[in-house]
Amino acid sequence: MEKFALPHCHGEGQREEYLRDQLGRPDTFQNVADTFRLLDDTSRVRIFWLLCHCEECVINISAMVDMTSPAVSHHLRQLKAGGLIVSRRRFITGRRTRKRAGCCTRPLSRSWRFPVL
Repeated sequence: MEKFALPHCHGEGQREEYLRDQLGRPDTFQNVADTFRLLDDTSRVRIFWLLCHCEECVINISAMVDMTSPAVSHHLRQLKAGGLIVSRRRFITGRRTRKRAGCCTRPLSRSWRFPVL
């Protein structure tokens, strides 16, 4: 493999080699592109943002974002398939499944609550 050199050298050869190596890995960038594609819908971004801050069921999510439950469920399926959210069944109620962002082990702010309208 030939040595890569930028047209204008800033004296940071190691960094340039690292960056060149990373740019040569299209699978990494494909994962990022897939994530951005998943978040190209404002409704999904709003739902994902909400789930980064709290853990909720579909009914509450739909009330908070002012969408129907089937529409929210559709977006949640896409976010879950993309690995951005996870769900868990609460044993207290048994039937309701709560969702949260997959990057968080728990909601970012436990004390943060939405006002009841």
